Amino acid sequence: MPERIGTTVTEHILTHQQESPGATGALTAILNGLIVAAKVITREVRKAGLVDILGETGRANVQGEEVKKLDDFAQAVIVRRMQQSGHLCLMASEEEADPIEISDSYPKGNYVLIFDPLDGSSNIDANVSIGTIFSIHRRAPDGDPGLKDVLQPGYKQAAAGYFIYGSSTMLVYTTGNGVTGFTYDPTVGEFLLSHPEIKTPKQGKIYSVNEAYSPYWDAQMGKFLEYLKDPAKSGRSFTSRYIGSLVADFHRNLLYGGIFMYPADTKDPHKPHGKLRLLCEAAPLAMVAEQAGGYASSGTQPILEIEPTEMHQRVPLFIGSRRDVELAEKFMKGEM
Repeated sequence: MPERIGTTVTEHILTHQQESPGATGALTAILNGLIVAAKVITREVRKAGLVDILGETGRANVQGEEVKKLDDFAQAVIVRRMQQSGHLCLMASEEEADPIEISDSYPKGNYVLIFDPLDGSSNIDANVSIGTIFSIHRRAPDGDPGLKDVLQPGYKQAAAGYFIYGSSTMLVYTTGNGVTGFTYDPTVGEFLLSHPEIKTPKQGKIYSVNEAYSPYWDAQMGKFLEYLKDPAKSGRSFTSRYIGSLVADFHRNLLYGGIFMYPADTKDPHKPHGKLRLLCEAAPLAMVAEQAGGYASSGTQPILEIEPTEMHQRVPLFIGSRRDVELAEKFMKGEM
């Protein structure tokens, strides 16, 4: 039976929990904790510019990037809220060099949360859409919680998704059984079902990439971009759309079809594999993309199959409509 538009996210999660034999409710509790955190972050995002929440903190994160005040706020809200869930044994954040341990003041569970508290934060001061990306893994059955529980390939994710703070706040998530979207209604304080069973088109007409970096790409990436720009070769008239906020670019292409690309480049010798993080950005969005019928690749292999070796490992990313990403793979492998 189709779900009603306007169903709350809590109702949706509980319904699917009841339909899953052996469900303990732990994943439901974790998702509900993230939802509460997102509501608090939404409140502050809506006040940006009116209160002293914009601008930089004066410190850099583990990636060497300037930390925004709103970054700090989102990080603190998620950590505080999720510490109390009782279902996590460990967390990992883009903003922290090492895993975040659960305080002994709270009970511990069997799940690991990996997150980017505020993706696209370099655009905060310009009022561009930003987001929170999350990935949830089950911990390994043996040994104490540790880095090994964070360093799991994407195909082992129990759930993944993102909140996007734009003209409205949305939650898009999957637990491995399709992708569902909810829009926040501030008048009732609830995320309501707005996008049931999201399916991304098999191919699209949008490509999203920072073309200013083209001098630093390899020859195959250059050839692929030339192909996309030439209707005589591609058979389509592509449109370039690049916001510079991963969540925003991905979300648009998920709904309309197309491909987002952040290839490796030689601009920064310290980032030979590109800028995006495997665990807190690429892998969770890859799970969402594939559950919606799309695909995600490093250019040479599926993102979900990469075995991570570092918590802040970076990876090239080609993600979106399946046929477009598969075509990108052929170019990057030198097959076209």
